[in-house]
Amino acid sequence: MLNPMYCLFEYASKNNYSLQINPASYINPHHLTYFKFVGRIIALALFHNKYIDKGFTLPFYKRILDKPLTMLDLKSIDEDFYNSLKWVKENDLEECGLELYFAHEFDVLGEVKIHELKPGGEDILVTEENKEEYVNSMVSWRFTRGVEEQFKSFLEGFNEIVPIQWLQYFDERELELILVGIQDFDIQDWQAHTIYRNYRRSDKQIQWFWQFVADISDEQRSRLLQFVTGTCRLPIGGFSELMGSNGAQKFCIERVGKENWLPRSHTCFNRLDLLLTDLTNN
Repeated sequence: MLNPMYCLFEYASKNNYSLQINPASYINPHHLTYFKFVGRIIALALFHNKYIDKGFTLPFYKRILDKPLTMLDLKSIDEDFYNSLKWVKENDLEECGLELYFAHEFDVLGEVKIHELKPGGEDILVTEENKEEYVNSMVSWRFTRGVEEQFKSFLEGFNEIVPIQWLQYFDERELELILVGIQDFDIQDWQAHTIYRNYRRSDKQIQWFWQFVADISDEQRSRLLQFVTGTCRLPIGGFSELMGSNGAQKFCIERVGKENWLPRSHTCFNRLDLLLTDLTNN
């Protein structure tokens, strides 16, 4: 059911194998019935504590939980789209001489369609005064483009088995862990396929990090992996097959920041920004 070959779901991008609804699923005339069925199956798996083989994108889990989606959520599934909107927010469109309108072209099965972000959007110019509305409208459209009916059917089936209000205390990352389960982690494989920037493997900070990884539980390791890569699941081939926004991308630890900074992650690059001071004093 979740195999993209059946056209109900698709990979988030060529380098992100998390699943999202395929806007072209309508080529199957019974696709809404199938989505309702998939929703029931996923809810049954959750109810009976069974795991699914493939995970969805974090924005998909947020939609299940009816949590608001933000522009930052785009970064994990469509970095180019995110960067273009970020550029619009940070630059003066009038000074750049860029003409944008409240409409957007998109391709579905080779057919180019135009979506108006508001009535008459093809004729409404984006200005400095209304560009915040434009960006918010684009974010909303990007997450729902051509998949509103499919998601509604999925949620209808899901809700028949597990009422959504039962999940109100979970966030999207916890829901992912519940659905896809916790893997057994091979720490040696993790170490063998980790690269370092401004660190050496022998540095005491790196030794501290791996000691920490060895001491925590697999659930906590899943959360660490999720924090750095955006997903709690490893590819079948383990850490050697981790993917980033530009293709194969190993787990990376980089020395960067100030002493009072908390660790930061860049999920598009599977990178952890880490600056550990003396743990005996911190």
